[in-house]
Amino acid sequence: MKHSFALRSLPLSTAALALSLFVGCGDSGEEGTENEGPLYAITTQLLVADPVESYVVVTAKAEQAASLSLDGAIKVSGRALGVGIPKSGSVYVVSDESATVTRYTLNSRGALEAAGTVSFSSQGVTSLGEYQANFQFVSETKAYFFDGATAQVVIWNPSAMTVTGSIPLDSLVIPNTIMAFSGAVVRTGGQILMPVGWRPVTGVNVTKRAGVVAINTATDAATFATDDRCGYTHDAALGLDGKVYVATEAYGAAVRRVVGQDAPEPCLLRYDPQTHTFDPSFYQSLDALVGGGTAGALIPGAQGTAYVRVLDESLAPVAEGTHPRTVASGTGWQWWELKLDTLKATRRSDFPSTSGSVFLFESQNQTLYTEFGAGAASTTLHVLGDSGKPTVTTQGLSFSFLQLR
Repeated sequence: MKHSFALRSLPLSTAALALSLFVGCGDSGEEGTENEGPLYAITTQLLVADPVESYVVVTAKAEQAASLSLDGAIKVSGRALGVGIPKSGSVYVVSDESATVTRYTLNSRGALEAAGTVSFSSQGVTSLGEYQANFQFVSETKAYFFDGATAQVVIWNPSAMTVTGSIPLDSLVIPNTIMAFSGAVVRTGGQILMPVGWRPVTGVNVTKRAGVVAINTATDAATFATDDRCGYTHDAALGLDGKVYVATEAYGAAVRRVVGQDAPEPCLLRYDPQTHTFDPSFYQSLDALVGGGTAGALIPGAQGTAYVRVLDESLAPVAEGTHPRTVASGTGWQWWELKLDTLKATRRSDFPSTSGSVFLFESQNQTLYTEFGAGAASTTLHVLGDSGKPTVTTQGLSFSFLQLR
């Protein structure tokens, strides 16, 4: 899930108008955040700004309806993310414009203060964008950064703010393609399982190859598995059988809808975290699982279940020449619940149709998912369950969310 959005192609006037509706509205300074209670850092990217800029907002309002203002937020150049260990009191802010990680910590007033930096430039890294899941925290003293551009995992110490090593991923490099890691990671049995997808450097398509990188967090040993039956398998969910189900994300499904049979069929594979192999006997068409249509994504739900997204073209028609990024991030994607043991899929009509590109965030009492507004103008969080009840809204695209306390 998880997507390098190319939304500058959307009508700027529409996006700018929608964006302006947020300015000066809603709650912002978060009076009372110095009191005890849950606090969150929501990092949002304003793609309609020129140049692009981001803001880190501290808020107590993640599980209730509210519109956040950017007044008093931390401004960051470029497309930023806020990552870290939940409830640790710190957030690590990065941007696609540099290789520097800046740590911010909560002070007694509930505000963030800069508290150190570390650069990954010594490892050849130039950008720290992409998705929140590219940063995986093992402990207060050990974390990983998965970098597709340099084909490596950077190992670093979030406490000392130092780089301590790297894990090469050269065997995953495919000439003339872009390697991108997932926004949906599975952690099980002392391993981090990171799905991998590829797309051509030029043209609109995805590469017909699936991949998973398994990192043993005790030894830093990496194991690789690939499969040539699927493409852009960026989504994953853990089944009751202990196997990991890996699926084509919404963008890959949108490419198939736009390009046709020149693109790989969106599909579901099964990966064994013990043997680090794909099951050669298991293959499911996502479209067939939902009775036809454009289907993509695999969003973890209640134990043993996941959600598949299905495009409803009566709500979101696909015009000739529409870019797949616009289709994937646009509204009109239905929710279907999939039982991973029986592979039975059921339409969840109680969930409103939303954007196909979805991130999951954990708040104090809820699992929240993102809905991106038209023209990259806003992000609204919804409760996963409870009929998709909307909660907080902020301007821009929020690809990262962290509970600070």
